[in-house]
Amino acid sequence: MKPYKIPESVLVVIHTADLQVLLIERADRPGYWQSVTGSLDALDEPLLDTARRELFEETGIVADGEAIVLRDWRLSNIYTIYPVWRHRYAPGVTENTEHVFSVEVPRDIAIKLAPREHLNHVWLPYLEAADKCFSSSNAEAVLQLPQQIR
Repeated sequence: MKPYKIPESVLVVIHTADLQVLLIERADRPGYWQSVTGSLDALDEPLLDTARRELFEETGIVADGEAIVLRDWRLSNIYTIYPVWRHRYAPGVTENTEHVFSVEVPRDIAIKLAPREHLNHVWLPYLEAADKCFSSSNAEAVLQLPQQIR
């Protein structure tokens, strides 16, 4: 049996210097667009490591800490887990704590999606990207991008 997901995750908003935002379309829910997200693999996994791992697993982007640097917003959202995904968590778990990160990348960076997880990707101006996100916390993070990267 697969272990239950830990109800603590990261959200990584990928953007260019001119605020184009990369969104990826979920394979298990076509039409659901989002930034990179993912849960901790272990309770003691550092959030930065989770963000780095998920960024690479879902897009192929390597945050090397020099050319590609993850920025921890030191912002957390607590949200109710969508009922369609609750079975992945232990019985009675209904909320997830999401920690927000961003990463600036060059517009021509190669994107390599994990085919079991995502179908497509698109670059959009940040306001359009926020409108396309299915998750309200993801949309809110995208809208905060201009203030966060000053």
